[in-house]
Amino acid sequence: MTITTVRDLRRMLPKTYDHRREVLSEVCTVLSQHQNLEAVMDKFVFNDGTVKNLISLTGTVMVFYEGKRYNIPVCLWLNESFPRSAPICYVKPTRDMMIVPSRHVNSNGEIMLPYLDKWRHTQCDLYSLIQVILAVFSEVPPVCMRPEDSGSRLEECSHVILDREDNLLFRKNNETNC
Repeated sequence: MTITTVRDLRRMLPKTYDHRREVLSEVCTVLSQHQNLEAVMDKFVFNDGTVKNLISLTGTVMVFYEGKRYNIPVCLWLNESFPRSAPICYVKPTRDMMIVPSRHVNSNGEIMLPYLDKWRHTQCDLYSLIQVILAVFSEVPPVCMRPEDSGSRLEECSHVILDREDNLLFRKNNETNC
């Protein structure tokens, strides 16, 4: 469920959140500065299979890379103990995008930053986290567009043509060269 106003946010924020007033304040600050993000209540599945109804900031953040503007899709999940604990952050590529793993983003899209690892409630906040994300993604974008020819799905093909780097023919009758 998408939350559109502070009043909606206050109403929808589960009572399970330990620091509701601080969560409200931080989320409102970020939403006022990043119009392409929205607060969303949804189910988050942890690695151990536990499911919780959590708030996230979902949408895009704008970065500049090599002089061009890019909108990077992200989802920042706030655990019930936020802001005492760091958000759980992901890059969420669209169908036309692929994740580009780096030291800051793994192949699942999880964002891994020293800022998150060293999260301290009194020294760290959502707005500053997004500024760090913008700086890092401006150096190494976490997504790229899928190659156009990858749009055709393998299961839709009746056959696959393989090219050899050495320009030799493949053997006939399903034989291998091994």
